[in-house]
Amino acid sequence: MSGAPPPPVRNLPPEIDADALDVDTAARVERLIEEEEGIQNRFTGWIGHAATAVAVAMSLFHLWAAWDIVPTTTLRFVHVGFALALGFFLFPVARRFRNRFMAWDAALLALGLYCTWYLIAGGDDLLDRYVFPEPMDIVVGWLLVALVLEATRRTTGWIMPAVAIAFMLYSFYGNLLPAPWAHRGYDAARLIPHLTITLDGIFGTAVDVSATLIILFTLYGAILQSTGAGKFFVDFSFSLTGGKPSSAGRTVVLSSFLLGGPSGSGVATTVTLGTVAWPLMKRVGYRADDAGGLLAAGGLGAIISPPVLGAAAFLIAEYLKLGYLDVLRMAVVPTILYYASLLFMVELDQRRLGDVPPGEAMVVTPWRQLVRRYGFHFSSLVAIVIFMALGYSATMAVLYAMLVAVALSWIRRETAMTPKRLIDSLASGAIQAVGIAATCACAGIIVGCITLTGLGLKFSEIAIQAAGGSLVVTALYTALIVWVVGLAVPVTASYIISAVVAAPALMKLGVPDYAAHMFVFYYAVLSEVSPPTALSPFAAAAITGAGPYRTTLQAWKYTLPAFVLPFVFVTDPEGVGLLLSLTPQMTWLDVAWQILLAAGGLAALAAGCQGQARRALSLGERAGFILAGLLMVFPALLDGMLPAPHWLGIGLAGALLVLQRGGATGVARAL
Repeated sequence: MSGAPPPPVRNLPPEIDADALDVDTAARVERLIEEEEGIQNRFTGWIGHAATAVAVAMSLFHLWAAWDIVPTTTLRFVHVGFALALGFFLFPVARRFRNRFMAWDAALLALGLYCTWYLIAGGDDLLDRYVFPEPMDIVVGWLLVALVLEATRRTTGWIMPAVAIAFMLYSFYGNLLPAPWAHRGYDAARLIPHLTITLDGIFGTAVDVSATLIILFTLYGAILQSTGAGKFFVDFSFSLTGGKPSSAGRTVVLSSFLLGGPSGSGVATTVTLGTVAWPLMKRVGYRADDAGGLLAAGGLGAIISPPVLGAAAFLIAEYLKLGYLDVLRMAVVPTILYYASLLFMVELDQRRLGDVPPGEAMVVTPWRQLVRRYGFHFSSLVAIVIFMALGYSATMAVLYAMLVAVALSWIRRETAMTPKRLIDSLASGAIQAVGIAATCACAGIIVGCITLTGLGLKFSEIAIQAAGGSLVVTALYTALIVWVVGLAVPVTASYIISAVVAAPALMKLGVPDYAAHMFVFYYAVLSEVSPPTALSPFAAAAITGAGPYRTTLQAWKYTLPAFVLPFVFVTDPEGVGLLLSLTPQMTWLDVAWQILLAAGGLAALAAGCQGQARRALSLGERAGFILAGLLMVFPALLDGMLPAPHWLGIGLAGALLVLQRGGATGVARAL
């Protein structure tokens, strides 16, 4: 059973000008996007219509569930059921079976539907007997676990399922391990119902957030793309900076913020910017790996930028029982400081590259004209926040924001959300949510194993003991652990695992829960630019033609100064001011001081990383600026060893800047 293979389709975001890429580059970019979003079938004929119908049905069900009351368990069961159905329908078992609907796909799809029916039909009786399950409960449970693992493998790769299997093996055979890792050991009759019947495993918090929030925001993003919002943001950014090569770096920073905020996708933002910005950056003198690093850093900003952020932000709200608006509020200052750090970097780039020959500019539409025609797209940046500020829940806010986006799209004929576009958007949004839903379900297996075995509490005690009870050392260990986890699994899964395993260690040492979770979130995001899953730098390298690992190193150069910042949340009692949160001893003046310190520290770190300030820096000067930046951003590093470390950092940075003036050059180089 198969569908006739259609002509090759470039699986690129709609705002990307595919014709601007040569065939080989487009193929490399498509492959990288598929590594994040899975290899998708592109069916035609009746099979294609059937796939679209299932995807639209998934979207309509979740829109209805957001508007009306659906039992929690039913919503989670149906959400995973839809994800399994579309996962086996639209994601082939291997690349060579692409665009062919095979018999085993139909069989797996049918089994997924059967498991969903079994869970829903079981009702409260099924939930009541999870401690003493019937044999069929165990059979269906094993089947569901296998289906979730396979759907995750198809949509995100094999690493995440392998990690889940490892945690299941730990649950079964942990009694054979030495202390302190040992536990009593659990058999299938205890573990499988815990993972598949209760709300502590596959159908836990992660799937709940995926079913109630993430899919709605994914649909919202798909609607914005269909109305041309993404293209407008890129065009507006290039127009505002005049399309000049000398402004290429600034353009990347601005457009990554505007495009990334609504999209929340690092790879898509990187590719979208790269197809337009790379020719300009090449003209101004950027090396291919430098340009790729900056593009990847801009893409990374999409995951930490309000109003959407990455999917993990919704999980923060659920884990901490906060409103999503509170999470957005906490992300505002770190996001501004992240982009300020990138601006520092590109301004220093411009000093290093020197003047640009005149006349090198793109032909762009004047920004005022763009705003007159398509300025209504800016509503996408503020609509959700406004509705939540008015008191609506995040669910209702995104529903109303969708209606606003659809209504405003009719201002221009070329952006109007026609019935065909609406159907395509609903289908596209559902398909984009499949990978996230599968990841959340698979992460639920891991979290279920952790909670059942008590690994989270054990791990916290081990980390604190290894750090000697030091908060700074524990924070360093936690950052390293989250980063290592992120090397293997996607950002969302990395946050889910680390929030259960690593964050409790910080909270035990007195760190506020929201600060600990934001710390974990930012270091989970760092995996976006870390090999072997450094998809944003690899995508940028495919466009610029640079080596992928050299591009990754440059991406680290652009992003690392900003990733020192989260240490302030957890090591400095007043550092929570950067999350716009006050302790009883703080005032808003203290918050402003923290922001100024952080901005100055990031500027010093940018100079040290770039090797450029007023002029090129010597090795000693670079070390001095890096030390000054760390002392301003991360004063707890030497707290207790030196009085007022931040003032020492300010003085050191000021002295280095003074020494760079005129006659002091020789003295500075001697440092």
